[in-house]
Amino acid sequence: MSTSPTLMSDCEQLVDILIERLERRIVVGLPLGLGKANHLVNSLYRRAKADSSISLTIFTALTLEAPAADSELEARFLQPLAERLFDAYPALEYAQDIRSGALPENIRVVDFFLQPGQWLTAPLAQQNYTSLNYTHALDTLIREEVNLILQLVSPLEQEAGPAQRYSLSCNPDISADLLDRRRSGTMQIISVGQVNRALPFMRGDADRPASDFDFILAGDAFEFPLFSPPNKPASLNDYAIGLQVARLIPDAGSLQIGIGSIGDAITHSLLLRQQQNPLFQQLSAALDGARPTPEDTHIAPFEEGVYGVTEMLVEGFLELIRSGIMKREVDGAVVHAGFFIGSPVFHQRLAEMPAAQRDKIAMMPVSFTNQLYGDEAQKRQARCGARFVNSAIMVTLGGAVVSDGLADNKVISGVGGQYNFVAQAFALEGARSIITLEATRTRKGKTLSNICWEYPHTTIPRHLRDIVITEYGMADLRDKSDAQVIAALLNICDSAFQPALLEQAKKAGKLPADYQIAEPYRDNTPERIAQTLQPAFNAGHLPSFPLGSGMTAEEEHLAGALSILSPIAGDLKAMLSVALKSIGYRPNPADLGALERMRLAAPSSFKERIYRALLLGAMASRSPAEQ
Repeated sequence: MSTSPTLMSDCEQLVDILIERLERRIVVGLPLGLGKANHLVNSLYRRAKADSSISLTIFTALTLEAPAADSELEARFLQPLAERLFDAYPALEYAQDIRSGALPENIRVVDFFLQPGQWLTAPLAQQNYTSLNYTHALDTLIREEVNLILQLVSPLEQEAGPAQRYSLSCNPDISADLLDRRRSGTMQIISVGQVNRALPFMRGDADRPASDFDFILAGDAFEFPLFSPPNKPASLNDYAIGLQVARLIPDAGSLQIGIGSIGDAITHSLLLRQQQNPLFQQLSAALDGARPTPEDTHIAPFEEGVYGVTEMLVEGFLELIRSGIMKREVDGAVVHAGFFIGSPVFHQRLAEMPAAQRDKIAMMPVSFTNQLYGDEAQKRQARCGARFVNSAIMVTLGGAVVSDGLADNKVISGVGGQYNFVAQAFALEGARSIITLEATRTRKGKTLSNICWEYPHTTIPRHLRDIVITEYGMADLRDKSDAQVIAALLNICDSAFQPALLEQAKKAGKLPADYQIAEPYRDNTPERIAQTLQPAFNAGHLPSFPLGSGMTAEEEHLAGALSILSPIAGDLKAMLSVALKSIGYRPNPADLGALERMRLAAPSSFKERIYRALLLGAMASRSPAEQ
């Protein structure tokens, strides 16, 4: 093991050295998501692709690719956005060959978490996916005899001489544990860092001595902008869920939140609780209506604040730190997190944070954040009042959770750390697991219930059922009988699907034959949610992009309109209904700017006139605050 790394400025020369030292058998561990050393990975991949005597195994997760459009209308929206945000990001060449089915026989790529929904039609990706809890990936790497780490790093700049410390920054997740084993001599592994100064120097276990690296690749040719997908708009349903979650977070407690628009809405709801408490209580009570308020709710502003312990440092946590909500310290940190990736706004906020404040974010391996093993007594004391909030795509009436795959075993994403946090919720005193999901989904104009009687694939087993929240309410399932669980979940279903699901439960003998859903729960309709929250949305209290987006004003406006069109794509009747709303509608300046952005201000063909009518109809459906 070196005492200081060899500094390199020639990527190809470095790859020559790696191939020779590893005797042409290379098992490389790449960090999840953002932290991949793309130039090194591509160079190594090209060598193995050209030379079949090289055996290359790439073990990774969340291989990032720029978004692709599913229609011409989406392409018009995405192309300028993708050029601005992703064109300078070096594409991973192995991903392109997986998509085309052209991966050479001497190369194996194993992914344990897929970019959500992006690999459903790629047979090689589906076949090589390995289902793992995030915390088990380290042991798999050890058994696979990983012998090379390639990772983006951020140097701790100094006035003269090479850096003495480097940060794993966005991805200490598994790498920190591998480097510890390398340092102790229990693993023989070559460690290589590729410098990217766009990454901030993060503390915690991400902060490493230079001696942890055999080689450092640095130079202007290897700098590139971080992969930064824009945020998606938060809907009224997202806010209905977020407001309910926000009143389950106790002061002086601990918090984990997953990624996505629901997570953004939860963050904004917590800010309302802190900064506009009367409005927060008013909206929460309005959502309850005639239903009893759930037990153990917390509606007062935070005084002691919360501590964040999370796999992913989500965008909302930066805002919670800034606002003083996330301020309870554990070992000098207000957040311990395993990795991050975010929108351009996220990276800008992180970069602009005062150093003293950013140093309160300790980046740690997932062996620390996702489980209690190791320093268990201290972790139990620190993680008091814990609320672990994660999203799902479906929940069965038995309480099982579906988050990562479909009935035909196709993988949407992966288990990641969801199971870890659910397990922690049952292991820690006073902790709860909160699963969030919209009650329905719409595809090609057809609406289906996300609460179903059964499903052949599950991520979280029914015996770990706890709290489930949809836009229509909260179902507390812990310690409940099967009949009580089914009744509670029926109460938060969309009312269009309640009769059929109720009948299935009765037919199976899981509910009494005379059981009826109570009257206050029979009005679970989108119209009720809109009636309750639309005024606050129109007044700007529930913004479409509560944390910003990374897009222009025109693009934000278009994203809202496209969110209306996307679920009905392929349903001619539904699309016609939206297009007809454009008749007599007078576009405002924001609409006209959006049409100009889509090159539809002056349509030159029948198809473009249809596109224009669809967009205007969708814009007409938006609230006054968004027009």
